[in-house]
Parts: sequence; C-alpha cells; structure tokens
Amino acid sequence: MIKTLDILPRHIAIIPDGNRRWAKKKGMDYREAYAIGIRHIGDVLKWCKEAGVPMLTMWGFSTDNMKRDNKEVAILFDLFRKNLKEAIDSDDTNKRELRVRFFGRIEVFPRIIQEMMRKAEEITAGTERKYQLNLMLGYGGREELVDAVNKIIKNGLHNINEKTISEHVYTKSLPDPDLIIRTSGEQRLSGFLPWQACYSELYFSKKLWPDFSKKDFLAALNDYAKRKRRYGK
Repeated sequence: MIKTLDILPRHIAIIPDGNRRWAKKKGMDYREAYAIGIRHIGDVLKWCKEAGVPMLTMWGFSTDNMKRDNKEVAILFDLFRKNLKEAIDSDDTNKRELRVRFFGRIEVFPRIIQEMMRKAEEITAGTERKYQLNLMLGYGGREELVDAVNKIIKNGLHNINEKTISEHVYTKSLPDPDLIIRTSGEQRLSGFLPWQACYSELYFSKKLWPDFSKKDFLAALNDYAKRKRRYGK
C-alpha cells in the first residue's frame, strides 16, 4: 500500500516517453516495447488508486507520431485495437469503478478503433465512478487550440475570453492537471496540454517509460507535496 500524503494531486497527467530507446537498449523490437509500455499504464493507474489520486491522463499517441514509419504506426494501431478489445471484453470488477475517456483527433484512427473507443466510453460511463483514465490519442496541443478556435468561429461567438477557449478545448469537462510527469529525461512538454498546463507542477524523471517504477511514482508525489502552488500570485 502507498502511504497517504497530506498533499496529493487530484489529477496527474503523464508523457510516457522512451519506449523506442528502451527497446534499443534491451535489443527488442518496437512492438514488444510498445506492448509493455501500454500495459504499464495499468500499473500507474493502480498506483493512483492506492494513493487516492482519482484522475490519470496519459498521452498515448500524438499527431506527430503519425509522421513515423508506416510500419511502426501500423504496429501501434494494431496494439490499440488489441488492448481495446481486451478491455471491452474483460469482466474485471475494476471496470465498475473506472471511467475511460478518449481525447484528440480520433478521426485519424481506423474506423474499427474509433468504434471500439466509443464502446469503451459507453460501458464505463457513469457519474458514480471513483476513478477516471483519460487517453490522449491523435493528440497535439497546437491542433487542439486550432480546433478550439475553429469551433468558436463556427458557433459565431465574439468577445473571446479565457472561459470561451476553456469551453472549446478537447478536455473542457476535465479539471486541469495538478501534476505533469514526463519520463526519459527530456525536460519539455512537446505540446502536451499547453492550455491546461498553465499552472501545473512539472516533474521530469530520468527513467525510460517502461522502467518508471512505483518508487519513481512515489518520488514524484513526494516532490509535489513539498511544493507551494501560487497560481501566478
């Protein structure tokens, strides 16, 4: 069990970076490394539950990832399809307390995957659910803002303010993340939640994503607990 801290983030967002470097380091192919990386989301979700963090957001596939080799993209799509099917077909009791949502340009995915995403959202919907997992797929921060602006224009709105934009980003129904963690040692957000991350605390781990452990997760929580959030004041 994880010892409860006095100050906990209510919403953690993670950039799970380093799968390909980990594969190269281990001498394995990308598919195996990506499969391990996807399963690792379940580990972190479990740690969040143990710690009492009700919301986890994971950046699973960026719009920039679409520019990678077609074979690599196909591998990722196939893994998404396989894992979505397993999640939908599973009778895991945890499904009754977990809501799953998808955000991004979902239309870039094959139709069968889009349908499975919608199905996963439907079967986990419900206000009584204690935890929520948000998966950012086909996501890019600049694309999100472009889409938000286009929605505002389409709706014929004028006198735009912060509230207007917040109501038109993909995550309009979610609280902003309190803590953003990036693995692999890179110290940048790379376009992840640029609007929502304005006052988020940032934590950079040197571990490659598949190596990011419970101990590393706790280190991030402890570091967060020591900070004093001022929200620009």
